[in-house]
Amino acid sequence: MIRSWTTRLSLLSCLALVSVIHAEETDPGTDVSFMAQIDGTEQRYILKLPAGFKSEERHDILIALHGHGSDRWQFAKHPLAEGQAARNIAAKYSMLYVSPDYRAKTSWMGPKAEADVVQIIGDLKKKHRIGRVFICGGSMGGTSALTFAALHPELIDGVAAMNGTANVLEYRNFQEAFIESYGGDKKAIPAEYKMRSSEYWPERLVMPVAMATGGLDTLVPPDSCRRLAALLKLLERDVFILHRDQGGHSTNLEDSTAILEFVIQKAKPAEPQKN
Repeated sequence: MIRSWTTRLSLLSCLALVSVIHAEETDPGTDVSFMAQIDGTEQRYILKLPAGFKSEERHDILIALHGHGSDRWQFAKHPLAEGQAARNIAAKYSMLYVSPDYRAKTSWMGPKAEADVVQIIGDLKKKHRIGRVFICGGSMGGTSALTFAALHPELIDGVAAMNGTANVLEYRNFQEAFIESYGGDKKAIPAEYKMRSSEYWPERLVMPVAMATGGLDTLVPPDSCRRLAALLKLLERDVFILHRDQGGHSTNLEDSTAILEFVIQKAKPAEPQKN
C-alpha cells in the first residue's frame, strides 16, 4: 500500500511542481494580530490568500504549524522543504494558508496554543466562506497537528504530520518547553500529557491522517507514529505513513507533498453551501 501510494503521489507531486506556480517567497502573507480569548494577550498568525481570491467563493484552509524554537515565519517564508510543500499545496488548491505562532517558541500544542488555533479557525469562518480545514506541521508542528486533530476532530478534515511524535507522555526531549506549555511536568500532570498524545485516542482521528517519519530520527523518534498508523489501519481509517528507514529529522519536498496530497484526496467533500 505504501509503495503504491508513494508512486502515485510522487507522480502527482511532479506534475504539481511543473504545472503550478510555487507560492511566492517574496509575499509570505499578512501578519495578523488578535487578542487571545483565553488570556487576553496579543497573538499572531500569518494569513495568505490564494491568487485570484474572491470573497464570495468558498475556500479550504491549510494551517501549517512550525517546529520547536521557531515561530509563524518558519512555515510562511523559510525555504525548508516541509514549508515549501505546504505553501505549494495551498497555492495549488486555492486554499487560505495560515501559519500561527501558537505560543511560539515552546508550544507543543499546550492549552493556550490549542485555544488560539480554535479561535483562529472560528475567526476565519466568520470572515470568509470556508470549506474544509486541513492541518499540517513538522517536528513540534507535526506533533501538534496530530494533537489538535485528536482534540478537535469536529474542526479538522485532514492532518499531515512530518517527523512528529504521537506520544508526548513517553517523549523525553525538550521537557522544559513542555513544562512551560502544559503547566507542569509529566509526573505532576500525567493526564494532561496523555490527553495531548494522539496515540491514545485513535478513535478520534476520523479524518484522513498521513505521517512522514525517519528511521534514524533521534530528535523525535518515529515509533509512536508508526504505532498510531497501525492502530488507524485496524480501525479501517484512511491513513498513510511514509517511513524512510535511512531518513533523519526532516522530510523532503517530494515526501511532504505526497502526504499532503493524500489527506486532501481522501478528505470528504465540503458540506454544501447554505444561502
